[in-house]
Amino acid sequence: MNTNNKTIKIFTLYVYSFLLASFSTELFSAEPKFKRKTEFDIFSKIEGDFKQSDFHGFVCADFTFKGRKAKIVKPITVAKWKPWIWRARFWGHEPQTDIALLKQGFHVVYCDVVELYGNKEAITIWNDFYDFLRKSGLAKKAVLEGMSRGGVYVYNWAAENPKKVACIYADNPVLDLKSWPGGKGKGPGSTKDWQIFLKDYQLDTDQKIADFDGSPVNKIIQIVKGKYPMLHVCGSEDEVVPLDENTLPFAEQIKKAGGHIEIIMKPGGKHHPHSLKDPKPIVDFILNAVEKQ
Repeated sequence: MNTNNKTIKIFTLYVYSFLLASFSTELFSAEPKFKRKTEFDIFSKIEGDFKQSDFHGFVCADFTFKGRKAKIVKPITVAKWKPWIWRARFWGHEPQTDIALLKQGFHVVYCDVVELYGNKEAITIWNDFYDFLRKSGLAKKAVLEGMSRGGVYVYNWAAENPKKVACIYADNPVLDLKSWPGGKGKGPGSTKDWQIFLKDYQLDTDQKIADFDGSPVNKIIQIVKGKYPMLHVCGSEDEVVPLDENTLPFAEQIKKAGGHIEIIMKPGGKHHPHSLKDPKPIVDFILNAVEKQ
């Protein structure tokens, strides 16, 4: 692949991706970046019963929000502006970024919209969940985190809510639903998930499928309206969500439209594992973005 003519800023990280055996002790013992508040307890805002569970040493509230499973993990001490990161999909998978941000005073939240693929129903549910979180006292702008198909959820919501986003961290993200689960390019796709997707979007004819424009790659103008930075962490050899059908064309269009996007490329990396063993570059990106709000 010739990338000489690309305008995308690509960081090649050999050490972070494959050689580190454990999380950075420097990161997890670092002093918090933001001042702290001690009196805020979001759990008191949850209506109805909830269960408490452990999330890597932090307390998680598990509850039902309008018929959907929801989770909120609270930090031991809350950062001044009450920042938060919204995990779109695959709760608890490769949680190192979430853990690091909890130690910085962030909340981590989740609202299940499986498997709606970022359609209008998913966006409506998330709009309601966002309103609940805002009324409960969290910051106006969310950090969105989308792994794999989670990329569709975060970007489709961001396209509808550009002024409510602090930044986006996407990891080997699906950005064109015809690429995955459709398998219309060089990737394998997923027949089962494709059928779910067609039902979600009521695409019951070949013409409707051909005309579908509800993927993040089709929403560049709406996305850049938010003027928030984006970071993608990608394996250069992703066999499930091909890079040249998803992140690369997406990033090129974002740049042309005046948006800001960075890519951390993992040379030879596949679709798994997600994230970085040492998430410091991701965490630093998020902290810097939130600080500028």
